[in-house]
Amino acid sequence: MSTSTSNQQPWPVKQYIPRHQTWPYNPSDFTRQDNSPDDGFYSAPRFVTHIDDLAIASLREYYDHVLPRKGKVLDFCSRRRGEGEVKVVGMGMNAAELERNPVLDGGRILHDLNADPDVSRVLKTHGAIGDDDGEKLDASTNVVSTDYLTSPVEVLHSLLHATKPGGRVHLTISNRCFPTKAIGRWLRVSEEERVQMVGDFLWFAGWRGIEIVELSDGGVQGGGGGSGGLKGFLAGMGMRGRDPVWVVRAVKEG
Repeated sequence: MSTSTSNQQPWPVKQYIPRHQTWPYNPSDFTRQDNSPDDGFYSAPRFVTHIDDLAIASLREYYDHVLPRKGKVLDFCSRRRGEGEVKVVGMGMNAAELERNPVLDGGRILHDLNADPDVSRVLKTHGAIGDDDGEKLDASTNVVSTDYLTSPVEVLHSLLHATKPGGRVHLTISNRCFPTKAIGRWLRVSEEERVQMVGDFLWFAGWRGIEIVELSDGGVQGGGGGSGGLKGFLAGMGMRGRDPVWVVRAVKEG
């Protein structure tokens, strides 16, 4: 996997290189400790943050840098602040959590992607997208939830059909999860293998231009890995720990 750092952004970027000619995973890789229907597990709202403040700040900065200022964005299990003319559609498992998210001005869709991975059909049913390319998504985001998908390629392949040419998907990865609901292989492999595995998911789903972005050392203020802001203060106090964050992103060609 080659490494390159873009001059237009403050984060290290690695180009994903396909590793397999055929699908390398087994059905057992996607089983979970708790295989009960997810609607029961997610029935109670959890108004918590799943990554720490430094990680959230880096992710917010990344979103402000890469997401479009107008068009349609699908936010499935992520949070961001709306800006400009962008319409954000939210898709999730808990109605109360969706209602609490104020940026979802493009609509809220209660849906279980493990029960039905057809993102495109669900979005069309709710009037969030149309059949023409101009009526489809400009971008999609997902925060620390890819590890819960039992049919990730099916989800991402359907998402590809719901995205206009040139549109992008941004999958945020960390090492925080509900272990009983994460897929089995996720819990068995290293962090490096996890981001590579997400790259595999995107590749076999038909996405291209796949890149892995390292946000763990991204700046909280003004980009870069400088010593300013909260990060610098914590480092000065000898507190260097923070939740690691990567983004695996891709583009729809054509």
